[in-house]
Amino acid sequence: MITEPRPVSGDPDADTAPVPVAGPAAPASPGAVILAQMGGWWGFVCTNIPAIVFSIANAWFPLLVTTAIALASAVALAVYRMAVRREKVLAASGGIIGVAIAGALTVWTGSPRDFFLVGVWAAFAATVALVVSLVARRPLTGLAWSWFHGKQFAWREDRTVLRAHDLATTLAAVVFAGRFAVNQTLYLADATGWLAVAKVVTGMPLTAVMALVVVWAFRRSTKRLVRGGRRV
Repeated sequence: MITEPRPVSGDPDADTAPVPVAGPAAPASPGAVILAQMGGWWGFVCTNIPAIVFSIANAWFPLLVTTAIALASAVALAVYRMAVRREKVLAASGGIIGVAIAGALTVWTGSPRDFFLVGVWAAFAATVALVVSLVARRPLTGLAWSWFHGKQFAWREDRTVLRAHDLATTLAAVVFAGRFAVNQTLYLADATGWLAVAKVVTGMPLTAVMALVVVWAFRRSTKRLVRGGRRV
């Protein structure tokens, strides 16, 4: 905290006293930036609501009407997030795009379970990318941290930092692999209702655990490299 002198009334022996002056704000951590861009934890919750609405409506309405109701719920959530919570358009409207793609695929195939197909294969693609990065000794969480810091730190040369990102990336791979395995099994069983339940169960709780480990790896990297000044 920076201080500057200030006159002190009623004190004949002293003309000044320290006044707190706010210094430059600390930069946001990469984890905080990513979370903010996704709409925070509330954004994670909102991504599950249209799927739940779809599953409930599917028991009562034809497929086309069910898809329209799910899309309408996504639009309503986006409007609420922008108008009431003042979130950015990109973060708030991302759910609409996902629901629109899932709904279009569902209407095209005529199968309610295909509403969840994009999410199933997105989990598979994420698993492959994470595993490949580990095999290549360039864990994705470490690449993300390096990108946020302008690629100016030799993070792979620090064994402690590399191990931290190996752990974070491995956990992320396990989470996405488990998500794919569970949802793919339910998809093949044509269990649309349970797919919605699995989306919630394998979504927010596991993502929260994964996020905590990733943030830990980011902070460990920052402490050792940024404060230590070990640049490329």
